[in-house]
Amino acid sequence: MGSWKAFLFSPFLLRSQSRGVRLMFLLLTLHLGNCVDKADDEDDEDLTVNKTWVLAPKIHEGDITQILNSLLQGYDNKLRPDIGVRPTVIETDVYVNSIGPVDPINMEYTIDIIFAQTWFDSRLKFNSTMKVLMLNSNMVGKIWIPDTFFRNSRKSDAHWITTPNRLLRIWNDGRVLYTLRLTINAECYLQLHNFPMDEHSCPLEFSSYGYPKNEIEYKWKKPSVEVADPKYWRLYQFAFVGLRNSTEISHTISGDYIIMTIFFDLSRRMGYFTIQTYIPCILTVVLSWVSFWINKDAVPARTSLALMEYGTLHYFTSNKKGKTTRDRKLKNKASMSSGLHPGSTLIPMNSISLPQGEVDYGYQCLEGKDCASFFCCFEDCRTGSWREGRIHIRVAKIDSYSRIFFPTAFALFNLVYWVGYLYL
Repeated sequence: MGSWKAFLFSPFLLRSQSRGVRLMFLLLTLHLGNCVDKADDEDDEDLTVNKTWVLAPKIHEGDITQILNSLLQGYDNKLRPDIGVRPTVIETDVYVNSIGPVDPINMEYTIDIIFAQTWFDSRLKFNSTMKVLMLNSNMVGKIWIPDTFFRNSRKSDAHWITTPNRLLRIWNDGRVLYTLRLTINAECYLQLHNFPMDEHSCPLEFSSYGYPKNEIEYKWKKPSVEVADPKYWRLYQFAFVGLRNSTEISHTISGDYIIMTIFFDLSRRMGYFTIQTYIPCILTVVLSWVSFWINKDAVPARTSLALMEYGTLHYFTSNKKGKTTRDRKLKNKASMSSGLHPGSTLIPMNSISLPQGEVDYGYQCLEGKDCASFFCCFEDCRTGSWREGRIHIRVAKIDSYSRIFFPTAFALFNLVYWVGYLYL
């Protein structure tokens, strides 16, 4: 037994035991450190998850349904907000998708807009982590909305494909946004006294139908009117210049109503009428001026030129657009039965006398020459005394005068025309 004690407590074993204890202590320390790090990581993950859960709480469908049910409980959509207390303020703004075409015959134009209205309804306030309820058109009929109508509208269509193009937003403070898309045929009385260099301001007016000024007040929102890219608009003969908006009060028997108006400024494009009207008319006048340069003895040339001018003027003055389909069919049938094409001219042949055999033609004896015609059977014609006391002008001189007078008169006419249109 003594030898075993001496062996256990020998310096060699004591040093070995101390090394083992230290090794075990080191391993234990490393293991505890890993456990603590894992616990810290788990705590950090929980903390991050908790923070995310607090910032973006999950809203269940039942919560939104409960909010809507609580808002509509006891809600009377026949009464406007703050009735009997103060007027309801409606802020409006318009987004213009397109304008056109403009119909000068019916004095109207077509416009496609998105019409937005914003107002406050204290009955629609709610307490929730959600700031706004984004709803569709099914909710529109369950709350009060303004009775806005377009005063100068002849026909208005709301878009229903694939669903009604209406939007509804309700904020937790009671603010309501209601938008819908409309296509409107509105009146625009065109002032055509400066045609085709006319400019117009086509209005779009809207107001409340039944609520006067002391019940509903309309105000423009900023920005009040926005427009899409005008290069895709179907204005054809017109160009979009700009727009402006105004507010006025209409005094009627039923009360004073606030009228909101948007004016769309349009100007007619001159390029179309320059090519279709002005240039052809100028060329027709120039063509008629050419006849004064043709020899007076070239009767066929002058006649052909006169017929060409008449045909050109007839083409520009004829109203082909007023023809109906039935009239065209009847015209085609009549022309087919007579063996003529549409637009051809039937010349009565019984009014044309063709020469048969040899006939003696007389010539005017202006120089006292003998002739066989009836006119020159008189003595005055043979001697030329009929010219005494009369002014005699040769046809060649009339042509020479007309070569100068005709273009001068046309230039003066154009000067007066353009100055009167552009500056008067």
